[in-house]
Amino acid sequence: MDGGHTLQSTAGFGELLRIRRERIGLTQQILADHATLSVRAIRDMESGRVQRPRQETVRLLADALRLEGRSRSVFEAAARRQALAEEPREEPTAPPVARGAIVGREPEIDVLTEALAVHGDRLVTVAGLGGVGKTRLVLEVARRLHLTARWSVRWIDWARQPGMGPERRADLVGAIGARPTLLVLDGADSGVETALLDELFQRCPGLSVLITARVAQPLPGGQVVPLAPLPTPGPELDHDPAALAEVGAVRLLLSHLRRLRPGYRLEPEEAPAVAALCRQLDGLPGALELAAGWSTVLSPRQLVARMADGPFHLGPPPAGFGGRGGVGEALDAAVDRLTLGQRDLLQRLAAEPGDWSGEDAVELSGRPPLESLAAVHELLASGLIRSVPARDGVRFTVLNLCRRLFGGAGAYPVLAAAG
Repeated sequence: MDGGHTLQSTAGFGELLRIRRERIGLTQQILADHATLSVRAIRDMESGRVQRPRQETVRLLADALRLEGRSRSVFEAAARRQALAEEPREEPTAPPVARGAIVGREPEIDVLTEALAVHGDRLVTVAGLGGVGKTRLVLEVARRLHLTARWSVRWIDWARQPGMGPERRADLVGAIGARPTLLVLDGADSGVETALLDELFQRCPGLSVLITARVAQPLPGGQVVPLAPLPTPGPELDHDPAALAEVGAVRLLLSHLRRLRPGYRLEPEEAPAVAALCRQLDGLPGALELAAGWSTVLSPRQLVARMADGPFHLGPPPAGFGGRGGVGEALDAAVDRLTLGQRDLLQRLAAEPGDWSGEDAVELSGRPPLESLAAVHELLASGLIRSVPARDGVRFTVLNLCRRLFGGAGAYPVLAAAG
């Protein structure tokens, strides 16, 4: 028999979670480890700060607590009752519909969704190089919050509609009210007024704001998530099509190739070229999509050959990419935003082979340590460098596109439509 059943049938989800955890002698840290969640998430749920636990989170907790049968049903019902108590009366507003699948971003999707729905973060900025996939990532996060947590989503193309006057602000506040809502300000490269955000948070208690921008704006209480390009394969995988197909950048490129060339298969003889293409384009989603757009007339091997002679700006094919700029435009814009000191450091690092640490950057720059490390931070936030796995601490590498930008001479060979 399950003692205390009557209490648990009527207890709130947070109280029931605490009771179950303590009954089997688990600390919050141990339960978090078993459930693959954060200690903060457990603490927030037990304290009642999380009003709408995700279904997947409840399942992970029930598994970690080894609940079965009636006990599991009571636990899950408590979570549903809490969610229903907070359910908005009106049908939540859906986000825009994405036009393509998202590939290779599972960790980032989970982190952002948990930050908003479990941890209760109210202001998050996703920053990164143009073409890295910020908008597509946020679309997926918004979709999940809408479907699983029943949040409304308000989407504003901030690049086209920057700023918000009193009338527009009043309309937005009226539409949001107190309902759980995600407000997305997409393409806020020009910045967002702190006073606007303060007013929205004060008047809309259920509001969270998710911003995308090429450079993160310092905002009080805000969290910044730098979005790096997709992982690229090492040379050791060049002749292993099966292993290659599991790497994020290759997965995305293959998904584009198969749409344009139905029945396409990654054959062993073409695998090295596909891997090289992903490395040369740094796993940048926008660049991989543009490269795939040329696959109807050029093979991956031919594309690699065309990019072999120095810096390369990948332009859009003649059709299907209207209004989209080439890879070089995003890279140039990011470099242009740097200070002279940051640009000088980037150029020095681009000349260095392999990866390097923050201490290496300090020594190479010849500037005060804090100034040099701050420059490394800005280069990372801008997407011009990326972190790499390392056993002895945090290490970085400059994007291959940046190396070729600074290392080549003469005009860029541009793969683009004539005229």
